[in-house]
Amino acid sequence: MILIFGGAYQGKLAYAKDRFGLSGEDVYMCSEDDARMPAGKTAVNEIDKWILALVKAGIGVDERMQLFIQSSRSAIVISNDISCGVVPADSLLREWREAVGRSLAELSRASDETVRLFCGIPTRIK
Repeated sequence: MILIFGGAYQGKLAYAKDRFGLSGEDVYMCSEDDARMPAGKTAVNEIDKWILALVKAGIGVDERMQLFIQSSRSAIVISNDISCGVVPADSLLREWREAVGRSLAELSRASDETVRLFCGIPTRIK
């Protein structure tokens, strides 16, 4: 597994497409309204949105993330890093933020490579 994360609009998907020769058909696009397990594609984009869908549906994120990791060992996983900035006043968004943090830690631990993108510049951190 390869994890690519960074702030919004930093070029994560473009970087993944360029580096791995992906087309749009190779990428699963997560939605905050779809709690189904991302599957069937080479890459999973914005997994943070899937985590939000799980939180909204009251589904255990930690357990689902472990299932995702077990079934996606060869995936390229892309996520927004939402850990910076003001902590949300809304309890659901705080829960989401915490779940994304825990999930990125688990994904990074399970990944063969972890890359952070900042200002379009990739930095390999694992």
